[in-house]
Amino acid sequence: MRRPSEFRRVQQAAWWRHGKRRVEGVVFAVFHWLAPHVRGLYSAVGIVLLVGLGLALVALWGFAKLADSVLEGETLALDHFVMLWINQHATPWLDAAALEVTALGSVVVVATVILVATAFLWFTHRRAAILLLWGAVAGSVFLNLILKRIFERPRPTLFEWRTEYVGFSSFPSGHAMVSMVVYTILAYLIIDLDPPRQVKHTTAALAAIIITLVGLSRVYLGVHYPTDILAGYAVGFAWASLCAFGLRAVLYVHERINSGNKKAA
Repeated sequence: MRRPSEFRRVQQAAWWRHGKRRVEGVVFAVFHWLAPHVRGLYSAVGIVLLVGLGLALVALWGFAKLADSVLEGETLALDHFVMLWINQHATPWLDAAALEVTALGSVVVVATVILVATAFLWFTHRRAAILLLWGAVAGSVFLNLILKRIFERPRPTLFEWRTEYVGFSSFPSGHAMVSMVVYTILAYLIIDLDPPRQVKHTTAALAAIIITLVGLSRVYLGVHYPTDILAGYAVGFAWASLCAFGLRAVLYVHERINSGNKKAA
C-alpha cells in the first residue's frame, strides 16, 4: 500500500504530464497557424524576436525535462551539494549583500519599477508597450502560482534561512521567474527604441546581471534549490519571449486587416 506522500507525488506527476501534453498540443497548433505567415512575420517582428521565440521553445523543453527530474527526485543530490557548498562560504558581508540583491525581485521593488516604466511609456505614447509589460508581469505571477500549486515542492531546510519567512512552495522560484520577465521585457523595450549600440549592449548586460544575482541570492539565503532558480529562469524567459512575439504578431495581423479594409473601401 502506498504512503500518502508517495501517492501525492504520483498524482503530481500525472497532473504535470497531462498538462504538458495539453501545452504541446497548443504549441503545435500555434505553429500550424503561423506557418503560412512566416515571411510576413519575419519582416514584422524582426530577427531578435524570432530568435527569442526559438530560445523560448528550447527553454520550455528544458523546463519540462527539469520538472520531470525534480518530480522523480533525481536532482536532489546535486541541489544539496551546491547549497551546502555555498553555505560553507557564507559571510556576514554576503548575508547583507544577498538581502539587498534579492529585494530587486521583491513585490515592492518590482511594482515600483513597473509603475515608473508605465509612466514613461504612457507619456511617450507607447500604449502597446504598456500592455506588453503589464500582461507579461501579471501572467508570470499567475503562471508561477499555478506551477507552485502543481509541484508543491517543500522549501529547502539544509541550513537556517538568512531571510524572513517566505510563503508558497519552492518550485519554480517566483523571484527568479518574475525577475526574468520584468527585466527582460524592460531591456527589450529599451532596445526596441533603437538607441546607440553601446546602450543596447549595456542594457542587455545589466538586465542579465540583475536576473542572475537575484537567482543566486535566493539560493544563498537558503530559500530555494538551484533547480528552482533554473526552472524560474526557463519559464520566465519563455513567457517573456512569447508575450513580446505574440504582441508583435497581433499588431501585424491587425495592421494587415486594416490595410485590407482600406483597399476594399
